[in-house]
Amino acid sequence: MRYQLLGRTGLRVSEVCLGTAQFGAVGLYGRTGHITQKDADYIVGTVLDAGVNFFNTAQRYSDGMSEEVLGTALGRRRDEAIVITKIHPGRKPGPIEGGLSRKNIIEGCHASLRRLKTDYIDLYQIHEFDPLTPLETALRALDDLVREGKVRHIGCSNFPAWQVTKGLSISERNGWERFSTHEVRYSLVSRMVEYEVLPACQDQGVSVLAWSPLHGGYLGGRYRRGLPHPSGTRFNEMKNDFWPVDPERLFDIVEELAVIAENHNATISQAAINWVLKKPGVASAIVGMRNVEQIKENLAATGWQLTSEEEARLDLLSRPPMDYPYYTFDAKAGDYARHHVLGMYQEI
Repeated sequence: MRYQLLGRTGLRVSEVCLGTAQFGAVGLYGRTGHITQKDADYIVGTVLDAGVNFFNTAQRYSDGMSEEVLGTALGRRRDEAIVITKIHPGRKPGPIEGGLSRKNIIEGCHASLRRLKTDYIDLYQIHEFDPLTPLETALRALDDLVREGKVRHIGCSNFPAWQVTKGLSISERNGWERFSTHEVRYSLVSRMVEYEVLPACQDQGVSVLAWSPLHGGYLGGRYRRGLPHPSGTRFNEMKNDFWPVDPERLFDIVEELAVIAENHNATISQAAINWVLKKPGVASAIVGMRNVEQIKENLAATGWQLTSEEEARLDLLSRPPMDYPYYTFDAKAGDYARHHVLGMYQEI
């Protein structure tokens, strides 16, 4: 297992972070798989023994059930783990329930601590931006939790770049704890964060945590051109507003992944995760599982690396659309050229 520094925290985290939305999953989250406490105990022990020290959960995952199962599974090995959980701004019926108010953040943190059976949270993230609450209010509450020792570091998730940099500016101006991480959806078929979010994070020393590097399972190798729609997956058809995908483009990418995987005696999903981990600023890829076998496969994604030529082929196949202002005039070529904001590739 390889490790990366986490922002400016000084912590070193495993490149694979265990996503636990499937732990005790019910309702909406049950569609991604349901991991019982017994299986969770085995999975957590297995990944800890394999060198994984990074675990991701959230208040919102099955109304805290994921936190409860993870806390029990870690048990006496809690000090071997760096645990992420998140506060969600979703509002429930009633005038004072939810949002990123000081009340909701502090009470939410205390509830997460109880469910996780711990007295501190390593990394406490804002799950989504709350347009109804000033960011100053949320950051002050988070800073107080850090000073009290209940939270050690803070981060955000699903923020546009301007919200990340605004939060950093507020923290710097007031001497408060700053965002150390930004958790975003990032995969070969979801690359729009490369335009603004990833460059902003890299510039400001904020580590990117890539959730769903397999894009909801579309890059797992079961969706192939000319084959029937796979059974036992979360999607009934390849049309989903939350997981948008162009089938023909997806098939092109998967076919290239298959070639690369064969060259490395690996799997398609391992190649897809490997690509994400090679990108600048990405500290860890958050991977989940529908069953015990899947997590063993995903762990092996860090045992090898794409070549530069393989990475370039995947970059070209999966490139997001070119649009202003993400291209510049190339005086030497006398034409407009697409210079990717992270310098991952360019096309004249």
